[in-house]
Amino acid sequence: MASKRHQDECGKREKKKKQKRREETAELSSVVEDELAKSAVKEAWSRASRCSLGELDCHPFPHCVIKNFLGSDTFVENLQRELLGLNFHEKSNDLYKFKQSDDLRKRTEPHIAGLRAALFGPFRSWLGDVLGVKLEPTVDISCAKYEYTDVLLCHDDELEGRRVAFILYLVPPWQSSDGGTLDLYATDGNFQPQSISKSLVPSWNTLVLFEVSPVSFHQVSEVLSQDKCRLSLSGWFHGPSLERPPRHVEPPVPRSPHLPRDETLLLEWVNPIYLDISYQEQIQEEFEDSSEIQLKDFLKEEKFREVGEALRLSQIQWTRRGPPNKRCYEVASLDMPHDMPQCVSACWELLRSESFFLLLSNFTGLRLHYLSNANRDKGLCQCEMISPTTGVYGCACLSTPVCCGELRRWSHGGYTLLHDGEAARAEYALDLVLPFGCADWQTEFGGFTSYVANEEDEELLTVYPEDNSLALVYRDKETLKFVKHVNHKSPSDSAGSSTCRAFYDFSFVYYE
Repeated sequence: MASKRHQDECGKREKKKKQKRREETAELSSVVEDELAKSAVKEAWSRASRCSLGELDCHPFPHCVIKNFLGSDTFVENLQRELLGLNFHEKSNDLYKFKQSDDLRKRTEPHIAGLRAALFGPFRSWLGDVLGVKLEPTVDISCAKYEYTDVLLCHDDELEGRRVAFILYLVPPWQSSDGGTLDLYATDGNFQPQSISKSLVPSWNTLVLFEVSPVSFHQVSEVLSQDKCRLSLSGWFHGPSLERPPRHVEPPVPRSPHLPRDETLLLEWVNPIYLDISYQEQIQEEFEDSSEIQLKDFLKEEKFREVGEALRLSQIQWTRRGPPNKRCYEVASLDMPHDMPQCVSACWELLRSESFFLLLSNFTGLRLHYLSNANRDKGLCQCEMISPTTGVYGCACLSTPVCCGELRRWSHGGYTLLHDGEAARAEYALDLVLPFGCADWQTEFGGFTSYVANEEDEELLTVYPEDNSLALVYRDKETLKFVKHVNHKSPSDSAGSSTCRAFYDFSFVYYE
């Protein structure tokens, strides 16, 4: 028994020795090893100035590029081989789409282990000296593969304890036309990202690091190459967080009551089947079961075609709506009706009209008009008044239903993101989307609307853009939505064109 125990212990010791021997040593760049170089980088960082050693730059926020970060080409090639042999998992939500490995903290492959030891040993010590802060031994490191149409949209990386972000690129020869650049954003006086100030093209064995701060907004632009893989190792060094100013709160979007328009507008624009009372009752029954419905061929065919042509051909003034950490798409200025085709203005008016509010009430059972059956059925009050447009009696003491809306153009690069401000102001509401120009639009192009439970990954509902299909979704305070990034797969304007085709939608929110 003693002999057997002795053999087992010897075997364990030998196994540990073997594992230890297998860890390859990662030699780091001379910028890290040389004390004079370190002093130069440290002084430049403290003065927020440039330094050619390590390519330190503080615009738009402090970041450093270290080429030939690892001293041995053989080590880097073996590291790449080990990483490509890992299991990768598809990651996709409002902010990103790419493939990520499992956490690398406990991987025993010799070159992965060797790099990890170098990063969180001597390099962590060097970085702490440069910044003048004590960095924790906490390890956050994983591997990511970005392939065609993969993307990581604008964000600041801020999370409690993160002090410095790093990315080590292991890519084939790469050009800016391949996409996948690390884009750094300039910010405004409210610490909100405005425009891309600098783009860093990935290159083999290059390490990029930057300080995580309230202004460290960046993105990985969409990969446009169909045959290259953007392989990288990334993570964070942890330490005391930089002080953060109060988060900027956007002013609320103005809401308006309905426009006083009667049912002749409905008769002119809406498919007659949806004006049939018995059919409205069927729609309401289905909507109350699922809180969502899509009404196909909603507008009369000739009206839909007229608006679609006007949106595509007319010289409407479109404005980019941001900031990019929350949204990126174009909106039409509807404050100047003389610049808008008459049919487009009329469609906008329809969706804000009193008669349409009443129609939505009949579709959904919501109290969007004091004449709606919902008000009477629920016995909320005895008070009544006469409608100024129809002359019919209805309840007058309820809060006034209101709406807000916009006419949007979606093209390559368009998206909306979930954000803290939206979650804080979430409330019960009815969403309406009426798309134009999206015939043959495929799911893989993006541009669809996803509804998710707040603070959860669970997707509750996806609404895909479909020509002349009125989408209605009732959401509660715990439900948020985003529009998925429109990627490079979206179809071109015409054969041989490099310009991706746009589609349009009227997007409204109605409140009881």
